[in-house]
Amino acid sequence: MSTPIGQYIYLSLGTKKRNGQWVWTPIWFAQVASGALVAFSGGNAGKVKRLRNFSEIQVKPCTVSGKPLGCATFGTARLTTEADECTEAYQALHSKYGWQMKALDFVSRLSGNFHKRQVLVIEGVH
Repeated sequence: MSTPIGQYIYLSLGTKKRNGQWVWTPIWFAQVASGALVAFSGGNAGKVKRLRNFSEIQVKPCTVSGKPLGCATFGTARLTTEADECTEAYQALHSKYGWQMKALDFVSRLSGNFHKRQVLVIEGVH
C-alpha cells in the first residue's frame, strides 16, 4: 500500500517550460479541506512564471534537497490571490511546518518579501 501524497514532508513540483522541458523544484506544501494541496513561492520565482503559461504540473514526494522518494503524478496548479484560499493555505502550512514556517515568515517580513508571495493551489493529485 502506498503512502498518500499528503503524508510526505516535501514535494518536488515539476512545471513546464515553453520548450516542453520540465523543471523540478522541492517545495513545502500542505493539504486543505477540499483535498487540494497548497504551497507558496516568491511572486517572481521561475515556477510562478511557468504556471502563468501552463497549468499542467507533476508532483512527486522528495527529500528537502529534491531527491525523489516516489513516482511523479500529473495534476494541475493555479495561482490564487483570493483571500479565503490564501488564509486557508497559510493556516494549513503553519499547522504542518510549525516553528519552521513562523521563522520563514519572520525572515520574509524583515526582507520585505512577505507580501510578494504567491499562493499555489495544486489539484488532481493523490
